[in-house]
Amino acid sequence: MSNLLEKASIVLTPTAYSDGDLHCIKPNTATGDFDFTRSTTATRENSSGNIESVAANLPRIDYLGGTGHILLEPQSTNTATYSNDFTQGDIFNGSGNPGVDAGVLTSQQAISPDGTNNAWLLKDSNSGGNGQPNLRFFSTSVTSNDFNTVSIFAKKALTNDFIVLSSAGFDASANGDSWFNISNGSLGTIDSDHTAKIEDYGNGWYRCEITFKTTTDTQGAVRIRLAVIDGSVSVPLDGTNGVYIFGLQCEADASRDFATSYIPTNGSAVTRSADKANNSGSSDLINSTEGVLYAEIASLTEIPGLKQFSLSDGTNNNVIKFSFRTTENQIQATVRDSGTTTANLTQSNAATTINFFKMAIKYKLNDVALWVNGTEVKTDTSATVPSALNTLQFDRGDGSNDFEGKVKCVAVFKEALTDAELTCLTT
Repeated sequence: MSNLLEKASIVLTPTAYSDGDLHCIKPNTATGDFDFTRSTTATRENSSGNIESVAANLPRIDYLGGTGHILLEPQSTNTATYSNDFTQGDIFNGSGNPGVDAGVLTSQQAISPDGTNNAWLLKDSNSGGNGQPNLRFFSTSVTSNDFNTVSIFAKKALTNDFIVLSSAGFDASANGDSWFNISNGSLGTIDSDHTAKIEDYGNGWYRCEITFKTTTDTQGAVRIRLAVIDGSVSVPLDGTNGVYIFGLQCEADASRDFATSYIPTNGSAVTRSADKANNSGSSDLINSTEGVLYAEIASLTEIPGLKQFSLSDGTNNNVIKFSFRTTENQIQATVRDSGTTTANLTQSNAATTINFFKMAIKYKLNDVALWVNGTEVKTDTSATVPSALNTLQFDRGDGSNDFEGKVKCVAVFKEALTDAELTCLTT
């Protein structure tokens, strides 16, 4: 594939510099650079495997998963007012201060995902018999119909292999317990009223999250529990059960049902603004007659909503664009010429979009094709193509539908590659 990329007119890979631009490998002039903005600081996992802060208006090259990629996220707020102090603060629209039942909570007990000794140990009370050791937030208020996502970094500390994230006291459709295996990084039993995820952050740390929605009873409780086995919250109170915890995050959104990157707080809720990258390229670098738009990308969630990147003339009227759709694992290639959609290639389950995959849109008069992971999945033989394409943007062309996801490579070719070349490029 590297030889094919030499044929491209624009190539972006995860390389960023302190001036705040996303610089392309090709061309090595300003016409290849993206205008990047994010008005607040944000975090990433660096190449050493530690979470670190990145200054405002600097792109994030994130190494979560082991390979560097550009991270483009939506705006989000961590409403947990003390993200790493489990003795005070509230969550969502407000709650009581956190408390501990049948357990003991101690600070500075382990090296956390940010590389410092600031992880907490939640341990059973060693008081005899059985109980339900937990850290809890009572009187938690949320907004009706919002997706409420709770996430916490956890690491096995003693003998128990599981933690449980719980919601209770809300609507019956929003209450439940979900189990996370912090010994091997797998999901246990997940309540039908939760969606859940566990993600490996290295060094034994996992980020565990649940999302729930309530409509009528908007006040309840959120708990982080110890568990010995999947499906049970009863624990021997013998001093042998515990978990290291770090970085509580509580996010609420009307349409987004997943946790975003860690947002540290210390006394108040903190909002991280969205990442935006646009305005790369020129008419000299983008051929309006024929070409290929290629990317190696991943979505932040299986159902991301309408998130797009494109070649355009700065509008949505003349555009070649790729879309994550509002249906799970559905993708789309679209061609619009003078305001008319002339090709609309939609493919479901061509790839599990939260994992990195390679895609290419080939465009030429009466010859448009969508390629995914080495296979031509959709074609159109009667499409016209737009003229005056002059910009590559992580949106639909006119500033709407910003792309949100992870990017290992984006490339633009000024010619329609052959099937053999597209197979090689996307494999």
